[in-house]
Amino acid sequence: METLLALPVLLPLIGAAFALLVQHSLRLQEAVTITTLAVVLAVASVLALTVDRDGPLVLQIGRWTPQLGIVLVGDRLSTLMLVVSSFVTLAVLVYSTGQSVTERLARTPMAIYHPTYLVLVTGVSNAFLAGDLFNLYVGFEVLLAASYVLLTLGGSASRVRAATTYVIVSILSSMIFLSGLAVIYTAVGTVNMAELAVRLDQLPPGVRMTIELLLLVAFAIKAAIFPLSAWLPDSYPTAPAPVTAVFAGLLTKVGIYAIIRLETLLFPQSQTSTLLLIAAALSLVIGILGAVAQTDLKRVLSFTLVSHMGYMLFGIGLSTRMSMTATIFYVAHHIIVQSTLFLAAGLIEAKGGTTNLVRLGGLARTAPLVAVLFFVPAMNLAGIPPLSGFLGKVGLVRAGIAVGTPLAWILVATAVITSLLTLYAIAKIWNRAFWQEPPEPLEDVDRPLPAPMVGATVALVAASLCLTLFAGPLLRFADGAAEDVLQRTPYVEAVLGPDAAQQLVYRIDDQGGKVQVR
Repeated sequence: METLLALPVLLPLIGAAFALLVQHSLRLQEAVTITTLAVVLAVASVLALTVDRDGPLVLQIGRWTPQLGIVLVGDRLSTLMLVVSSFVTLAVLVYSTGQSVTERLARTPMAIYHPTYLVLVTGVSNAFLAGDLFNLYVGFEVLLAASYVLLTLGGSASRVRAATTYVIVSILSSMIFLSGLAVIYTAVGTVNMAELAVRLDQLPPGVRMTIELLLLVAFAIKAAIFPLSAWLPDSYPTAPAPVTAVFAGLLTKVGIYAIIRLETLLFPQSQTSTLLLIAAALSLVIGILGAVAQTDLKRVLSFTLVSHMGYMLFGIGLSTRMSMTATIFYVAHHIIVQSTLFLAAGLIEAKGGTTNLVRLGGLARTAPLVAVLFFVPAMNLAGIPPLSGFLGKVGLVRAGIAVGTPLAWILVATAVITSLLTLYAIAKIWNRAFWQEPPEPLEDVDRPLPAPMVGATVALVAASLCLTLFAGPLLRFADGAAEDVLQRTPYVEAVLGPDAAQQLVYRIDDQGGKVQVR
């Protein structure tokens, strides 16, 4: 069963090579890419069910020891992220096959798109399964290299300009991450995360804090946490809708995933809780105020993305079992909902010819299906009961109330106000794009939408509703994942054995306390 851990990384890579070989046939490329991602989704689902029943799986590539070789680790957290990311990337790919029909192929080189998209999936899967920090770095670099190509697809001036900002910020983040790797290897002589969990506990507090802050800054840039989020609203909106959907929904969550590992497995004794909570509050407020001020649909959604990263950082900063459960649930919810909203924005653009809210109008009457496909995830993002966004936010608010510190109460109030302002931003979009009459007749409103674009969006909307219908099992899974990451021992024991797990000095209890066990 451990061998399956290699498939989510290898299959997209092999699929990318095959897609390049058949670049003369777009339909064959689509078949290869969709089949590959469907198999990856099936493998990820099997892995999630297996680790939930039997505990973490570990694959030592080439049978090298964990200290010397590449290790892939699948636990509840990583396999849940793998399942959600596989489903979203598959749906977005199906959507893009419809968009290729509506866009001029001369401007959008689809022969490059499919192999690059699979390379992106390889990087994401590798990041989620990486058992050492260097392999995590490689995963980041692979997905970033692919994202540079996808962002500039079509080669318009605005896309190249936006990608330039993205490239500069990403290189800066990678340099900080690489510097952190150098410092951490110098300090403890390993980059294996299970071994780091043991050795970092032995370091002096000052050295631990320096390493933690270096890695935290690198991951916060990738997760678009304020004040390191300025690059996002300018970079994402110019890309094609499918690219923006997978970037906004997924890539920032890879950064959040890394921060969860950082603050639980590597640095359970962290003293950065206050810093994380302040950054969470600022992300919530600045992001949503930016969203309210925008007049372009994609920019509104980009700013809400920055804002809602604050909810996830809120849960990580509290570090209780309840907050971590709510955070993991919210990450899964937000990947699906944010991706769906950007796909719906693509449908609106196809019907209205623009995403500028000033020029849109009347879509509730002329495109009722598009209205429904936007309305459901929009209400979910705003946290309207009983949808999954409401459940995740209630979990975070309850966790904040349970902690009961002044800063936690400030975060609770900020989270509630941000949710209301999100509803206001969504209402503004709805009013201008769907209710009000357009200032000028929309030229493309009568053009039928390609079935793959509609079908993929419907599938994601249905998935977001399933998060509500099956919230109980998903919350139970997320609670198990939260318990594992806070205790640390299941991960370390799976990779290095029970003797190494007994050497751990710290763990985090269910109330967020830093407990010294040795």
